[in-house]
Amino acid sequence: DSPFTEGKPNGFLSYRSHVWTDTDADRTGMLDFVFEDGFSYERYVDYILDVPMYFSYRDGKYLDLSGKNFRHFMDGKLDALPGVRPTMKDWADHLTTAFPEVRLKQYLEMRGADGGPWGRLCALPAFWVGLLYDDTALDAAWDLVKDFSREERHALRDGVPKQALKLPFRGRTVRALALEALKIAEHGLQRRARVNGRGADESMFLAPLNEVALSNQTPAEQKLELFHGAWGGSVDPVFGEFAY
Repeated sequence: DSPFTEGKPNGFLSYRSHVWTDTDADRTGMLDFVFEDGFSYERYVDYILDVPMYFSYRDGKYLDLSGKNFRHFMDGKLDALPGVRPTMKDWADHLTTAFPEVRLKQYLEMRGADGGPWGRLCALPAFWVGLLYDDTALDAAWDLVKDFSREERHALRDGVPKQALKLPFRGRTVRALALEALKIAEHGLQRRARVNGRGADESMFLAPLNEVALSNQTPAEQKLELFHGAWGGSVDPVFGEFAY
C-alpha cells in the first residue's frame, strides 16, 4: 500500500514490495529451495551460513564484518577477530541480517506486508494462522500452489507490486487465488474454534481482507482514485483521512 513517491503516483500499488526486488540479492528475494523435496531446517541454516555478514556486537560496540563469511567465523578464521568463534548471540544477530520473503527465526516472519490500520493488523496474522495452524488448511494451501513453476512464482512476486489482484495468472487473476486462499484460511480458523465471549471465532478478523478481494480494489487503488478525484492531485489529505 505505497502508490506514491514524493507526492506523485509512482506506477506501483506497493512500491515498498518492489523496492525489495532490487535490494542486496545476497540476502533478499525468493528462496526457491524451500519448494524442493526434502527441504529442512538444515537447508535453511546452510543458506544463512552463506549470507555475507554485516557485524558482530561485542563489548557494547558493533564491529564491521561486512562481506565476511560466517563459516569462517565458526572456524575462528576471521582476520578482524582472529581465533574468536561465534556465540549463539552472534548467530541470532546474523539471522536478522537476511531478508527473504519469509524469514525463519523462532517463528516464521511473513515480510510481504508491513504495518497498517487496526483491522488489517488483526487480519494478517489471522490469515496466516488459518493457513498454517490447521493440518487440513495447510494441505489445501499447498495443493493450491504446489504445481507453480519457479518462473510462475517469480512472475507473481514481480507482478503483484504493480497490478496486485488484477495480475493475470493461468487464465484468471491473482484475485481468484486470493479468494481461494482466504476461504482456506477461514475454514482453518473455524476448525481451530478459538472463540470470544460472544462465541465468534477468529475468522471474523478476515473481514478486511475479504472486503478487498471481493471488491477487487486494494487500499492503494482507493488512494489513487482519491488522488485523481476528490483530492485534486494532492497526497496531503492522506494524513488526515487515513491516519491510524
